[in-house]
Order: sequence, then C-alpha cells, then structure tokens
Amino acid sequence: MTAEPTTQPPHLTDSHCHLDFPDFEGEVDAVIARAHAAGIHRMVTICTKPGQEPAVRALAEAHPSLWYAYGLHPMQVGKQPPVSVADLIAVAQHPKMVGIGETGLDYHYTAETAVAQRDSLRIHITAAQETGLPLIIHARAADEDMAEILTEGFRAAPYTCVMHCFSSGEPLARAALDLGFYLSMSGIAAFPKSQELRDIFSRAPLDRILLETDSPYLAPPPHRGRRNEPAYTAHTAQVGADIFGLSLADFAAATEANFERLFTRVRPA
Repeated sequence: MTAEPTTQPPHLTDSHCHLDFPDFEGEVDAVIARAHAAGIHRMVTICTKPGQEPAVRALAEAHPSLWYAYGLHPMQVGKQPPVSVADLIAVAQHPKMVGIGETGLDYHYTAETAVAQRDSLRIHITAAQETGLPLIIHARAADEDMAEILTEGFRAAPYTCVMHCFSSGEPLARAALDLGFYLSMSGIAAFPKSQELRDIFSRAPLDRILLETDSPYLAPPPHRGRRNEPAYTAHTAQVGADIFGLSLADFAAATEANFERLFTRVRPA
C-alpha cells in the first residue's frame, strides 16, 4: 500500500518582525523553528533603535533564514540618538542588512515630535536613495504629510519602498502605489472589523503586496490577543489569497516574487 504524499505548506516570507524584542527572549531558536515548520522560510527582523543594531545584526548572522533592517522608529525620535545618512549607509554595508527603517511618521502617539520625525524620515529617504535598499515606512495618523514627503523625495531621486503593516486610508495607498511602492499586509487585514482595509488591498495590484507579522504585535485570528510570531504569517496569507480570489499556493508565489523584487539583497528561495 502506497502512503499518501505529505502536503508541504507553501513558502512564505515574513517581511517585518522584531525578534530582538524582550517578548522573544530565550525563545528565538524555537520561534524560528516554528516558522520554518509553517512554511515561513525567510524573515526580516527590524531594528528600531540605534543601540540595538549589534544585537539585531547578531541574530541575522546566527540564522541563515534571517535578515535585518536598520533605522530609527518615529516613536523613538527624541528618545534615542538621531541617525545620520552616513550612519545608515555604514550599517548598510553588512550583507545581511537589507532595508532602511523602519522610519516614518506617527502622529497618534507621538505628535509632539512631528517636526523631528519629518526630519528623520527625510534622512532615511536619502539613505535609501544612496544605498538602493528599500525604505520601510511606519505611518499612523499622518497620511497627508506622509504622502507629501514620500512623493517629494521620489521626485528628487527615485527609491523603492514598502508601506509596512499598511492600515491607512485609500489616498495614502494610492499615493504609494502611484510611486511604485508596495503595501504590506499584516494580521490587521485578518481582523473581523477590517473590511475597509481588505477592500483597499483588493484594489491594489497583486504584484505590490507583501506579507508580514510585525510580531510580537497584531496576531491574526485565531491567535489574536496573544503574542504574534513569524509562523502566523500563514494565517494572513490565507486571508490575502481570499481577497485576491487565489489559491494559497498562487498567492504565496506572488508575494514571494514581490519580496525578491523589492529586497534585492536577500537570496532568492
């Protein structure tokens, strides 16, 4: 009697997680192993504070399936030392450093540093332009300024970009897509009350969609309310497949190609 073939999960990439956060202390190896078992064969862990860069780099060096990005998170502006274009370019020399950021604007929690956030964002844009690495954007309650600054920078010198954990409105989505940028789908897209966001994704070109967890935050159902981790990318991918009317395998293949097109320094699968 011939055994039934085992169905392997499709390959997926978690394009944005934070494996250096205390939530994962002492568990990174197990978290990565669970990700691999779920088909998540690559992860990009994001450094949000300059002082954490050595630790984040060490994680990427220790795990073949892990890469990293470096920048100053907008909510850390004014709390952490500022970064310079030269600093970002210097860190970008590391072969496993694959993106600039996350950077951006957050007027919901940290509106008091809005001017400094805009200055920091422009520094990161310049570094993306000079290195050729993609910019990784955080946007919250700042859609108009975000669209203006991204467009202004792109007109000065083109660069590539992903709108990480996209949950803004249609105008910012359209502005980003018009510049050739990517929208990243997180667990928020799987929340029951996120139909408006799912509709925005459904109107975007399939070749501009990425997947992420933003773990340890924003776990999708059925894990909502608990710590998120890269393995749960698979749940968001199924929602994305449903949005685009595709099989999970076909949606996974599309997002894999998108990731490799944007994050050119990451080795292809």
